[in-house]
Amino acid sequence: MDDRMRTELEAAVFRRLVAHLRARTDVQNIDLMIAGGFCRNCLGDWYRDAAAEKGIALDKDEARGVVYGMAPAEWRMRYQKEATPEQLAAFAASQKTHS
Repeated sequence: MDDRMRTELEAAVFRRLVAHLRARTDVQNIDLMIAGGFCRNCLGDWYRDAAAEKGIALDKDEARGVVYGMAPAEWRMRYQKEATPEQLAAFAASQKTHS
């Protein structure tokens, strides 16, 4: 497999992951952070970092909007729930294993 094909496959996987996360609004960012050590915001921040490496300036909300499919503030208003005490405790414990 050459570099171009690998890049095309990686891009397709990213698009599929983003589509999946957009469809799964029931999955909260804190749950993603607990289980995987990253969330939608992280993906948006990584997108912004990749753009910056190519000389493209994106602000945080613009880059995160690529992942959310809308402004992050709108997503929070529509879908984000208050974290439960159990989620907060699990998140705190997960920080010991994620770097």
